[in-house]
Amino acid sequence: MKLARVIYEGRESYARIEGSSLVILDGKPGEGFSPAGKTIDLAQARFLAPCRPSKALCIGLNYRDHAEEFGLAIPSSPVVFIKPATTLLEPFGNIVWPELSKRVEYEAELVVVIGRLAKNLKASEALDYVLGYTCGNDVTARDLQPKEGQWTVAKSFDGFMPLGPWIETELDPSDLEISSFLNGQRKQHSRTSNLIFSVPELLSYLSRVMTLEPGDVIMTGTPSGVGPMARGDEIAVEIEGIGRLVNKLA
Repeated sequence: MKLARVIYEGRESYARIEGSSLVILDGKPGEGFSPAGKTIDLAQARFLAPCRPSKALCIGLNYRDHAEEFGLAIPSSPVVFIKPATTLLEPFGNIVWPELSKRVEYEAELVVVIGRLAKNLKASEALDYVLGYTCGNDVTARDLQPKEGQWTVAKSFDGFMPLGPWIETELDPSDLEISSFLNGQRKQHSRTSNLIFSVPELLSYLSRVMTLEPGDVIMTGTPSGVGPMARGDEIAVEIEGIGRLVNKLA
């Protein structure tokens, strides 16, 4: 099922995509969903980011080739940082260039959306706690990111976490093609089978650190090929089985 979060007639709601229609739903992650008795055309709704996480847990250097392109050692445990909720940006929304930065870059990522409260998970059970998967862009002010040290400033400007366009709830995350396209030209290309730490391993590790709540997201890392954008550029993240997340840099 493709699960979207939309605004129609001034109301925010979740919806199930069926062809060119949206079946409006009652409910939210962690509570379940049921039809609200209304179906509309896709064109009638504005797509929002498909969830509203209390926290976004992001994994750095989780593709071997990405660590190598930055000249960094392969990590022995997940490299974790957090993006605040204010970085959330809807599909098709504009990424705003922050005044403090001179170099803004894209990072295509598979994003895990948590479906129910999770703590101290075993890797073997971890996927049972997943609502689904979406596309993400870990936008980064690269000139503000130190090679060693805290990445928070570079990763946390408002709108630096586009997600969408929807959550795919029926997907095996172990071997999906992932790409980014800058103005139509492919810049990144890999498969999630190349992750150093798999989705179940990440869920187990993170849930032993903190409680994962419904709607929280885990950005699983980006492959090699990251690079700068210019104002007016269009950046698209495409993941097999999910779809295409498109944003422009304003």
